[in-house]
Order: sequence, then C-alpha cells, then structure tokens
Amino acid sequence: MKADMIRWIVIFGVCASSGAAWADDIVARVSSPGKVLSVTLQRAGDGRLAYAVQRHGKELIAPSRLGFVLANAPPLDAGFVLGSQSVSEHDDTWEQPWGERRYVRNHYRELRVDAVQAGRHLGIVFRVFDDGVGFRYEFPDQGKVQISSELTEFVVAPPATAWWQQAGEVWALEYPVQKSRLAEVGMANTPMTIRTDDGTHIAFHEAALVDYASMWLRKVDGQKLRAQLAPSSLGPAVERTGAFTTPWRTMQIAGSAAGLYMSDLVLNLNDANRLGDVSWVKPSKYVGIWWEMHLGRSTWASGAKHGATTANTRRYIDFAAQNGFRGVLVEGWNLGWDGDWAGGGSKFDFTRAYPDFDLPGLSAYAQSKGVRLIGHHETGGDIANYESQMDAAYRLYASLGVDSLKSGYVTDGGAARFARAGASYQMGYTDSQEGTRHFLKAVQEAARHKLAVNAHEPVKDTGLRRTYPNAISREGARGVEYNAWGNPVNSVDHEASLVFTRMLSGPMDYTPGILSLAGADGKTFNSTQAKQLANYVLIYSPVVMAADLPENYAKYPKAFKFIRDVPTDWADTRVLHGAVGEYATIARKDRRSENWYVGSVTDGNARTLVMPLDFLDKGRSYTAEIYRDGDQADYRNLHRFDIVIETRTVRSGESLALKLAPGGGQAIRFTPAAL
Repeated sequence: MKADMIRWIVIFGVCASSGAAWADDIVARVSSPGKVLSVTLQRAGDGRLAYAVQRHGKELIAPSRLGFVLANAPPLDAGFVLGSQSVSEHDDTWEQPWGERRYVRNHYRELRVDAVQAGRHLGIVFRVFDDGVGFRYEFPDQGKVQISSELTEFVVAPPATAWWQQAGEVWALEYPVQKSRLAEVGMANTPMTIRTDDGTHIAFHEAALVDYASMWLRKVDGQKLRAQLAPSSLGPAVERTGAFTTPWRTMQIAGSAAGLYMSDLVLNLNDANRLGDVSWVKPSKYVGIWWEMHLGRSTWASGAKHGATTANTRRYIDFAAQNGFRGVLVEGWNLGWDGDWAGGGSKFDFTRAYPDFDLPGLSAYAQSKGVRLIGHHETGGDIANYESQMDAAYRLYASLGVDSLKSGYVTDGGAARFARAGASYQMGYTDSQEGTRHFLKAVQEAARHKLAVNAHEPVKDTGLRRTYPNAISREGARGVEYNAWGNPVNSVDHEASLVFTRMLSGPMDYTPGILSLAGADGKTFNSTQAKQLANYVLIYSPVVMAADLPENYAKYPKAFKFIRDVPTDWADTRVLHGAVGEYATIARKDRRSENWYVGSVTDGNARTLVMPLDFLDKGRSYTAEIYRDGDQADYRNLHRFDIVIETRTVRSGESLALKLAPGGGQAIRFTPAAL
C-alpha cells in the first residue's frame, strides 16, 4: 500500500448523552465520502446503544440495537457511556491477483467509538462507503469471552421485498432462493437481498468471518432482523481468549440490483493478501469425471461402474489437452467411497487410491499433455478424520504436481464431526465457530504446499479470498447437479437470482455448460442452450468447469467453441442490466487480451434488452461473435436447442438488442480489430 495513496483525517471528541429517546439522542455521526450514506450512533436513557443508516437523508435502517449476551459475564447491553470517538477517511486502490476486476478502490470514512460499561470496554467501528456500510465490534483483552448471542439488529424502515434462503436446515446453503415480503422472512442465510418499495436495494451479509460463528438473520417482528449465531455443540456460540474483533456486519446499498453486484465492500473489509506471491494460483477451466456419476452412468464407489479408472481419466486428459482446458477433476479415486459415506466419511483415505487408479502415472501423463490433475477430497463431514490426514494428503498432491483441489463436506443438516480434546469427537454445524476454524485451517495449510482450494458444501464466502488468494472458489448454493437429480431441478429464474444474492459474497463453482440440457433419466433443464453459454460470463469463478460429457460437446461443436474461448480471469466487470430473479446482463474484459465478453439471461419471460456498447474502447471496431436464442427457442420444449451463432461488426456508441427467449440467454465475444 503506497503512503501517497492514503489520506487520513482524524477528528477526536467526546459527546455526552442527553438520555432522550433514540431519535433525539445522537452521540456520534459519520457520512460516506460522497455524502450518499450516513450512520448515526444513538444512546437511550438506560445506556443501550443503537445505530441508524440514512441514504440521501432518508431513513433506510431505523435505530437498531447493538450488543451481546455473554455466557460467563453480564450482558453487554445497557449501561453504556461513551469514551473516546474518532472519525477518519481512507482512500487507496489495490490490485487483485485474480478477480472480477484487476484494481479495486477502497474509499470510506470510519467512525471508531469506545463504549464503556461498568469498567468494561467495547469498541464499535463503522466504515461507511458510498455503496454500503460495514461495522464490527472490537474486544480488548479481558480473558475468556463466551458469547451466547449477538443483539445486533437490522431494522429496515421502508416496506420491502426479500430474496432469501432458510438457515440452519438440512441442505445448508443449497435451498432455492425464495421471494417474499420482508415481514414474512423466517431464519435466513446471508447474503440476503431486499428491495424497498421505492427501489433501494440492500444486501445483508458479513465480511472477514474468522474464528467466529456464521451469522444467520432471524426475523423478530415486522421488518426487524436480528443476528443469530450458528450454534456450537460445546455451549456458547463463540469462545475467544484475548483481544479479538468480530466479523464485519455488512450492508451493500444501491439504487439498483446492478449497483449491488458492482460493490466491492465485502472484499474491502478483509485484510490484504498474507500469502505474498501467489502466481502459483492459476485461474482456468477444467473438465472431469463428475457429471457422469450424477447421470448414473458411473459410480464414485469401486466396482464394475467405477468412474475413476486410469483408462477413463486418460480419456478426459486427452479431451482437455485437445480443447485447451488446464484441469481434469477426478472424483472417487481414493479409498472410502464404498457404502454409505455421506455424513459419515470416517473411512476416507486421502493418500491411497483404488487399485484401478494410477495417481502418479496419471499426474505425469497429464503434465506431459500440458494438463494438471485437480485433486479431490470428499470428507463426508468427518472433519476430524480429514484433519488427521490433511498434511500427508497435501504433501502427496504437491509431490505429484497437483496444484489445486476440490474439497467436499456432504452431510445432513450441516452436521460435521470435529475432533475434541478428552473425547473421541463432537458433532456440530459446518458453519459454527469450529467449522469456520477448520475451513480457514484447510486454506492456510494448503497454501503451505502451494495448493488452491475450491470448497463445496462450504462455509459461506465472506471475502477471505483477498487475504488468502488460494481460496480460489467455492460452491455454497444450488449447483447444476440439481438439474441431474430433479428433486426439483433449478428454477428458471435461478441464475438471475444467484447474481444478486449468492454471487454478492464471491466466486461460485457453478459447473455450467451442459449443452445436452438433460439430467438423469432425461430430466430437462429450465434453460436454453444459449443460456448455458451465458452462464460462463454471468456466474463468476476463476476456476470453471465444462461440466458436460465429452461426447455431448462433440455433438454441439459450434456452441462448444464459446466454452473453449471464454476466459475466467477479468480486468474489468460491468453490470449492464439487472432485476433480482428476473434478468441480468454482465460484460467482462479479459485480463490477458483486449476482448470483452457478455452474458445475459432471463427468467421464464421472453424479453428484449437494449445493450449500449459504451464499455468498448472508443474509436475501435470489434467483431461480435453472438450466440443467441433462435426465434423458436423456449426452455419448455425441444426448441431449447434453437441457437443462432452469427457475427457482426460493432463500435462503441452503438447498441445491440439482446432478444432473450423464455428461460433463455445470450453470450457474446467482442474481439477488437487490429489498430
């Protein structure tokens, strides 16, 4: 960080409280750099603290309570007086090693307050950006702190509609996104997105989730939401010793859905890269032995239908080499898949392969073709078993030139098996404090061996990829495999919902590109073929799978060309259209060329979107390779395969009409003419 890029203005002062009602008892205030948002801190007569948020002077978050209930001490609730407070401003720009855009501006004003209750101190820090607010608590060293619950509230002032999925349930983060009035929300996971009746959008989430329980949102009454910490099996939700900070509680705030996705607030609230040179983290596309198992053509378990054989893997390696894919994922290669492993993976061995899989030989064969094997570690939720083998497993991969891995935590109810001192094991939520400790440990240990990690069934993304760039992607939502199972298949508005909900937290390994548009037993997708291509631009991940079978790509070579061409690492990103659960258009510029790519999708409604080409360089002409829905395209029948591929010459300042079929999409590659 360059000193001449940072500007600090510090103002110190102490404000006394009048003891009046919330609205009349403002004891501190801070506004965003552009005066778009302002936050006030208020103190009630009994010493309770609350904050409120205004946008352009209009109340958005009404006075909302702050504080904690502790298991080993009186609650940090009422009885606060204010000690020191300060306001400062920070403005710098930092570079991502990979990401949606290369350079990220980090511009905010910060309010720091020392709240004192009977000699106990609690720091409260607000960072206010033009596009959102983050705040967290800072605990000074006071021995052991046991947090039973947070009293943190989010009281939404205007009437609003919410897009959310339930928390603390069997499928963890893999429920469909549902839409309801905010007052009808139950227990919700984050990110949770709302749109007020006047069109303002807010996404509630958290940043820098480290050694702390994940935050769910519990509806209290009306439009009042309260932080609910994922429970621990040991007692208090959080136990810490010494000085520590909580995760940031975040609100991305914009006048449109598109503005939410353009926000870098969650990333900016994380610490800078701690790994140094991460050139060994390689954004890329991959194929693998995966979809065929979901179709029932092969199995993870050993036997006559075992998918992870040496011969089958060589076939995928050859396919990857022929088509320019860097990686080949192989699931089911290691011992432990026989029997009922889901939610009970104690038999998994992460260093020993089935007899019909030659790990060293296949790794060498792949590298001779310019391809890398992608490792796979399914834990079945047995974290104790995994951690006991983690170092040996990572060492094995590193010794063979495997530089990335996909991990899995398939369990019921998010219940994982953790090691515990003095006992054989404990059970708990994967997003409990114990779970967040494990996921970070896995990333840190993998970094020691220069391994990138793509976690499935994970703790949600909270921007830690900035601090640990080898946390390259994760799942954390309903992926394409639901279209194979059909219980139910993903809804037609799924991708248009993901962009403005799940994708606000970070990259998602969505496994798109099923050009056959069919799952097991012929189950059909709620998608056209063009929409499958658009998802490569729309659903961001630096590692992206071409998930269909090689023989299906051979059937559709013209559409497959876009999958071969599209990159996974970007210099810039622009959201051109967006409405939550309805439609989205995103343009991204390749980091390694002057090419731009566009992906646009719609829900079950046909629509035409006018797309200005202002993102292209002025004064240059571009060849637009367009992959669009044909005139008869419709996700509800065989016309879902109706795709038109055409080229046009275009320039900045012009517009294109994106005609999207029901359940459809459009993908475009813009290549500039030589100067």
